[in-house]
Formats: sequence, C-alpha cells, structure tokens
Amino acid sequence: MPRFPGITYRLEGEARRQGEIFSSLTSGLTVALFVIFCLLALALKSYIQAILVMSIIPFGVIGAIMGHWFLGYSVSILSVFGLIALMGVVVNDSLVLVDYINRKHRAGTPLIEAAKMAGVARFRAVMLTSLTTFLGLLPMLSVKSTTAQFLIPMGISLAYGILFATFITLLLVPVNIMIADDIKSAFRNVFRWYFRRRPSNSETETPLQTNG
Repeated sequence: MPRFPGITYRLEGEARRQGEIFSSLTSGLTVALFVIFCLLALALKSYIQAILVMSIIPFGVIGAIMGHWFLGYSVSILSVFGLIALMGVVVNDSLVLVDYINRKHRAGTPLIEAAKMAGVARFRAVMLTSLTTFLGLLPMLSVKSTTAQFLIPMGISLAYGILFATFITLLLVPVNIMIADDIKSAFRNVFRWYFRRRPSNSETETPLQTNG
C-alpha cells in the first residue's frame, strides 16, 4: 500500500460476512446488557447491586477463552454466540447470592455476617446449577462427528465459562457487596462531616445593634 498509493482493498467472502455479523452482534449485545441491567435493577431495587451482579460476566468470558486455549480451538463466531448465552447463566448464580444477602440483611443480620453466610448457604444451589450445565454440554464437546464440529466452540464458551465463573462468583460477589457498602458509608460520613462543620444561617448573621 505505501508503494502504490492508488491501490485500495476491501474484505469479501467469509471475512466480509464475519465483519457484518460482528457489527450486528455488537449492537445486539449492547441492547441485551441494557435489558439485563434494567431487569436486575427492578428486581433488586438498586442500580449498584445490578452492576455488582453483572460484574461477574467478564470472568465468564475469561473462562471461555481459557477453555478454547486448553482444548486447542480458536475463537470463532459461534464462540461469541456461546458467550452471549453464557451471560444469562452467569448472572443467575450471582443473583442467587445477592438475593440471599439482601434477605438476611433485611431480617436484621449484619451485612458482613450475611455476606459470610451467603457463600456457604447457597454453595449447593450455585454449584448444582453450574455443574449440571457443564455436564450437560460434555457430550457436545466430546463428539467426533464432522457434521457437529462447528458447534463445539459454542459449547466450550458456555461450559468452561460457567465453570470458571462459578468459583469466582462465590468469592467475588460477597466481597463486592462489602466494598460497595464501605464506599457508601465513606460517602455518608463525608457528607455528615461537611454539613456538620458548615455554619448555619443563624450563626452567620450579625446581631442587630440597638440604641440604648
């Protein structure tokens, strides 16, 4: 290209189709994430907790990429389809923990104790959800038929993504809840300190002098 400035190029065939699919997936993925956020915010009645629930999604993506590397597959367009399906499953595990923490905290349990209890109390529910999904996808991953080979990357994204994200969820979600509560408490203390030291209107007014 630098040697011949008049030459232009463009992608055609399979490369062009993949580019079109990725561009449409980007807009669809943005809408899906926004809808998931809105549903979580309505259910939890908290924008912060909705973000905390969705914060586990990137770890599922990391697990899916690690699964491709471990099995020797390259990330394809079907792998992206598996990642989109993975988002919903990963959010379910995180939502189970957050809902348990909220119910215990509303019942009078201190937040730190509720966060400690969440991983133990909901361990079986979270693990069963993830392991049954992983085991259900194993036949797809082990199939040798050439007609089914194109489905394997999608199964890898879903199976290994949820398996990796499950262990991160049990640790990260309670920690994130406590971090968010500490940040909220810090802001609350700053506002209290600011308004406490701010002089009131009665203190700033000068007393009227009267003639004796």
